[in-house]
Amino acid sequence: MDAIGIIGLGLVGTALARRLMAAGFAVHGFDLERQALAALQAAGGSPEPSAASVGTRCTVVVLAVFDTGQVRSVLDSLLVPRHAVRTVIDCSTGEPEALGELAASLRSRGIDFIEGPLSGSSQQIAAGQATQLLGGDEEAITRARPVLEAIAPQRVHVGGAGMAAKAKLATNLVLGLNRAVLAEGMAFAESLGIAPDAFLQLVLATPARSAAAEAKGPLMVSGHFEPQSRIRQHLKDVGLMLEAARASGQPLPLSETHAGLMRDAVAAGDGDLDNAAIVRQWRRVRRPST
Repeated sequence: MDAIGIIGLGLVGTALARRLMAAGFAVHGFDLERQALAALQAAGGSPEPSAASVGTRCTVVVLAVFDTGQVRSVLDSLLVPRHAVRTVIDCSTGEPEALGELAASLRSRGIDFIEGPLSGSSQQIAAGQATQLLGGDEEAITRARPVLEAIAPQRVHVGGAGMAAKAKLATNLVLGLNRAVLAEGMAFAESLGIAPDAFLQLVLATPARSAAAEAKGPLMVSGHFEPQSRIRQHLKDVGLMLEAARASGQPLPLSETHAGLMRDAVAAGDGDLDNAAIVRQWRRVRRPST
């Protein structure tokens, strides 16, 4: 079996590890959390004591970390003098320009760098229902095809390094606002005396139906917010959207409002809950009727 490394064993990293193991790869993983390493071992993977250890064992390493700052830090630790790494697949949603620079730097060292952010929750990733957006050289993507096929059956190559991050930010903007609008509508319906479950059925039976309503509506109704994706993570993504929009001169007033809503949700302690929990923030800001 080919050995694949994974750095970052949170929600996404764990889903990726399970998909790779199911495809027959031996997975060597590292995470700062001991519980995550224990979970990998229980699932049949091999926990490693450091990123450097992963780098000496695996020619292909998948990164599932929080942001581009962590990507840089991991690469510094991973690419020790006697490393075996030939391909890095970055599944985080990062800073487009910085990722382009990283790709060029690694290319000069004979290492392929492929952006591979996934559109979908960790649950959808595990089920093979997410779409992977690919940024990088066509030749590098071809060389990594067996690993990429195991990660996601549906993949779209959108251009060179940095373009996948741009595409992910643009699609995440639409997805995030769909969730926020659904939550706002549910809170509005409640204020009018319409029960959440009845409102959701109305949405699903009308042109207001959306993938967000199908996936997150039941969580908003039940109040069960065990994370498949986190508010804190999406707030980071929206921050990147706003930064990119300012650089290009494109106003994003709805996303500005969305960012404020999520900042308030994080301040209220909901940052590590599922994105569906944004409905709790709409309920918090409801004012008594006059």
